[in-house]
Amino acid sequence: MQSLRILGIDPGSQRTGFGILDAAGPKLSYVASGVIRTREGEFSQRLQEIFRCVRDLAAQYKPQEIAIERVFVNRNVDSALKLGQARGAAICGLVDCDGAVFEYAPRQIKLAVVGSGSAEKAQVQLMVKGLLKLQGSLAADAADALAAAVCHAMRCGVRNAVRAAGRAR
Repeated sequence: MQSLRILGIDPGSQRTGFGILDAAGPKLSYVASGVIRTREGEFSQRLQEIFRCVRDLAAQYKPQEIAIERVFVNRNVDSALKLGQARGAAICGLVDCDGAVFEYAPRQIKLAVVGSGSAEKAQVQLMVKGLLKLQGSLAADAADALAAAVCHAMRCGVRNAVRAAGRAR
């Protein structure tokens, strides 16, 4: 069975989580995860840092597909705009990797990983650690990024099963 490398991204203007896993059918293997913490300063410089770090991650790990959390509408319009710009900087950092980008709503990711679209961050962390058999601490933003990758892997599994069933007819 062929393996698919997935990069999950949880965008943020101060902390952007990333998580990389390999999916071979239902088997998920942890590769790497972490948080891109931007320095204080001009917002444009933070966006450049997100762009560069994501570009470097894509070059190092060569993901075939990318799962990124979709921006949700927040009560604070300024925060939502900044989050959207950070998300855009991350997507631009993926231009050279030739991986397809898939977007998932936060509720969709939580539902896939925890079973509830209104799950708390701590529940997502716990489930991601359990699903990927991780030891030690896991930053919340990295857990959210890994959750996006897990959600995508599950969706790919369903998509492939539907295709296979269609060919069997």
